[in-house]
Amino acid sequence: MKTYTKQKLTFEQFLKQCPEEGLYELVDGEIVEVRATRNHDDVANFILFGFNDEIRRFNLNYVVNNTAVFKTITPDGTEQGRKPDVSVIDKDIWRSNRSAYAALEEPIQLAIEVTSTNWEDDYIDKLDEYQRLGITEYWIVDYLAIGLREYLGNPKVPAVFVFLLDAEGKYQRTQFRDAERIVSRTFPELAMTAEQILTA
Repeated sequence: MKTYTKQKLTFEQFLKQCPEEGLYELVDGEIVEVRATRNHDDVANFILFGFNDEIRRFNLNYVVNNTAVFKTITPDGTEQGRKPDVSVIDKDIWRSNRSAYAALEEPIQLAIEVTSTNWEDDYIDKLDEYQRLGITEYWIVDYLAIGLREYLGNPKVPAVFVFLLDAEGKYQRTQFRDAERIVSRTFPELAMTAEQILTA
């Protein structure tokens, strides 16, 4: 990852200064380029296309996107600009200002992070920020089995984790492996298994 700024930026400054080419996040006040391997993109795209099929099949009021950035807040009050690998957004929120760039301040419906070398961001920082923002469903797709042993077991085994926000605003985690069908609050009829996702 390349760092493009030295001064601490606010979310608004990030939106104004973010380069037009490429994909970026605001992390600890700095613009950081987000890059992914082809394998990573294949996993994310498999999910994105599956969600689009569900939206069309049931005429759901969602938009699925892989470029949307939204504002989160860290425990110390730092503004971050996060770009999940897959975002499911209420269509009315997405279309409320169609001339705007792909940045949102409202919580989205579902965020998915496909793990890579910066896996701690997904398991620790983004988990906390997404929960704090009130994103009702968050998936971590650890196809490389590089996350925490407390999640993946010993030996580590690839898995999909679905976090659902409970009535107290805390995430409850469910793990899916092999031929287990993913259970999603956003897409209750989804016929997608962990194995299909992890080997996409």
